[in-house]
Amino acid sequence: MMAPERMEKPAIPLAERMRPRKLDDYVGQSHLVGENAPLRQVIRFGQIPSMIFWGPPGVGKTTLASILSEELKTPFYTLSAISSGVKDIREVIDKVKSQGMFGNRNAILFIDEIHRFSKSQQDSLLGAVEKGIITLVGATTENPSFEVIPALLSRCQVYVMKTFEEKDLLELLHRSIANDIWLKARGVELKETEALLRLSGGDGRKLLNVLEMVVAATDESPVEITDELCMSIVQQHMAMYDKTGEMHYDIISAFIKSIRGSDPNAAVYYLARMVEGGEDPKFIARRMLILAAEDIGLANPTALVMAETTFSAVEKIGWPESRILLSECALYLATSAKSNSAYTAIDDAIAKVKETGDLSIPLHLRNAPTKLMKDLNYGKDYQYSHSGEGNFVNQEFLPDKIKGTAFYKPGVNKRESSLKEWLKMLWNGKYDY
Repeated sequence: MMAPERMEKPAIPLAERMRPRKLDDYVGQSHLVGENAPLRQVIRFGQIPSMIFWGPPGVGKTTLASILSEELKTPFYTLSAISSGVKDIREVIDKVKSQGMFGNRNAILFIDEIHRFSKSQQDSLLGAVEKGIITLVGATTENPSFEVIPALLSRCQVYVMKTFEEKDLLELLHRSIANDIWLKARGVELKETEALLRLSGGDGRKLLNVLEMVVAATDESPVEITDELCMSIVQQHMAMYDKTGEMHYDIISAFIKSIRGSDPNAAVYYLARMVEGGEDPKFIARRMLILAAEDIGLANPTALVMAETTFSAVEKIGWPESRILLSECALYLATSAKSNSAYTAIDDAIAKVKETGDLSIPLHLRNAPTKLMKDLNYGKDYQYSHSGEGNFVNQEFLPDKIKGTAFYKPGVNKRESSLKEWLKMLWNGKYDY
C-alpha cells in the first residue's frame, strides 16, 4: 500500500495564514484591547482617532490596524514607508476624497514603519489628517517622539505595544497547530517549547516562522517538536534569517554588547552585517548615541559628542558613505573606557523617588518670589556657592529624610577616579565611598 502523498507547504507564511480578522481572536496587548481597555472602548463608540502603534516587531501592530478597519467597516489602505513616496500618499488621499460621497466613514490609512518617512512625506499627510479625510494609523519600532514630526504627532494618539508574554506565545502556538491545515496534516505535536519561546524573543511572527521552518525541514510525520530539534534546524538556517531581517534585533544586540565589551573587531563585524542587510543608518546611529551615555558616560564624555555628531551626519548622508561614519564611531566607542555610573545613578534616584514619594524640599533651597514666602524663610539660609572658596560651600541639598544617600558612584576608570578624589576632598568625607 502506498504512503499518502505529503501535503505541500503553502506559499503564504504561517504567520500570515494565522493572522486574526476579529478583535476577539487577537492575542496579547490586553492593556489596549482587553475588556474596557482604550482601543476596545474606541471601537464600541464607532470612532477612532489617528494613532500610532509603537512597539517591537511581531507584536501585532499591522494586525490590529486591519482589525480596526474590519470592526468599524471602514475602507482600509496600506502603505509601506520603505517603498512609498509622497505621490503614493496623494493618490490614496485623492481616492478617499473621490469616494467620500458614497459613505459616512473616513478611510483608515495604515503606514507601516512610519519612522522611515521623511519630513516632506509626513508633511503630505498633515492636511488630510487634520481635515479628517483619513484616519492615520502608523506602526513604528522607534520612539515616535524622535521620528514623527511634532505637527503630525500632536494629531495622533500613541499606543505602546508590548513584547508578547509567554502565555501569549503559547496561545499562538496552540492555535496554529489546532487550526492551520498544513500543520494538522503534518501531525505536529509540541513536546517541548523552551527553544521556540527563546528563539522568538517575544516576537509572534518570528515564533511562527521558526515553527514553520522546523516542520518544513523535518521528514517524519507526525512531527514532534523538541528543543533539540528546533536548535539544530534553526542553526542550519541562520543565514536565511539574517538576510530576511528576522535577526534584526539579535544583530543590533550583538553589536551593542560588542561595543560595551570593548571588542572593536566584533563591533565592526556586526556593523557590516547591518550595512549589508540595508539597515537604516539612523537606527544604528541612535543606538550608539544611547550607548555612549549608558555604557561610556563619564569615563569619556566626548563619546556622547562623537555619537551625536555621527547621528547628525548620517541624517544628511545616505549609503554607502554613512558606513564610514558609523564605523569610525563604533570603533571609537568600542575602544573607549567604559562606565555605567550615569545610568545607575538615575535609576537608583528614580527608585528612591518611587519609594519615598514627594519629599519636602529643604527651606533654604526653595524659591521665594513673594513676601509671604520670604516671611516663611524660603531660601533664607541658602549660601551662594560662588561666594565660597573655590566656588564651593558645604551645605546639604537633599531632603532630610534621604540625607547622605549615594546615587552617583564613580566608575573604576581614570577620569572618574579623579572625580572621586575631587568629590572626597571637596565634601570632606561625604563622598568617601
